[in-house]
Amino acid sequence: MAKVLVKTRKVGGSIVVSIPKEATEQEGIREGELVELEVRKARRDWFGATKGVGSFTKEDELDSHD
Repeated sequence: MAKVLVKTRKVGGSIVVSIPKEATEQEGIREGELVELEVRKARRDWFGATKGVGSFTKEDELDSHD
């Protein structure tokens, strides 16, 4: 099982993610195949957990806290 950290983007009314080439090669995933995803929001407070993902912007921040 490949574990990757990716950033979401909006396309139409959906939020989408791309599976990096390295992960598709590692898992042997080809276009048109079904894949199983486990979705969890990444925690921002892990030191080094988001290495290579770039800085968060104001738009990435939550508008309110419960």
